[in-house]
Amino acid sequence: MALGFVRPARPEDAGEIARIQLSTWRSAYRRMFPPHVLAGLDEGYLARGWTEAITAPPSARHRVLIAVEQGENSANVVGFAASGPADDQALAPEEKPLPEDVAAVTDLLIEPRWGRRGHGSRLLAAAVDNWRDDGFRTAVAWVYDADSVMRKFLGSTGWEPDGASRALDVDDLLVPQIRLHVAVSGA
Repeated sequence: MALGFVRPARPEDAGEIARIQLSTWRSAYRRMFPPHVLAGLDEGYLARGWTEAITAPPSARHRVLIAVEQGENSANVVGFAASGPADDQALAPEEKPLPEDVAAVTDLLIEPRWGRRGHGSRLLAAAVDNWRDDGFRTAVAWVYDADSVMRKFLGSTGWEPDGASRALDVDDLLVPQIRLHVAVSGA
């Protein structure tokens, strides 16, 4: 029997986070992005970015969490979440800054082969606990309009569109996104 749990990421997790990010993007987004864009992503570059996010976050309210599946003979990092105070990256075009009590999810990924085992729910629950401890009252997350899996997952936990939208320019291809939000204060 396997046991799943969430813990704060450590510097030695950066390589696994980058590997999961790369494999998940190449699987989940292969129909959204041009193949050469996904093929050109560099795992070492991603790992260096995650090392910095873990060891030198912009604030104490920026966090990287990992999901682990612990079996009898092994432990596997199977997903991760990153969030912090809403900054310019959380904004729609020409939008004014969001209040200081708004958290922004920058990443929430579970490697596809480990999906549907509760890891995403555990990551999200741990993130919400951190947000409450940090005084956030609301959280936002951008999702690709075509990413029905993420939209359905977040929708099942109470996230709803807040009316904001944008399109990312990926090698001259506009990829539409919508922003979801949820209240995290209280309960």
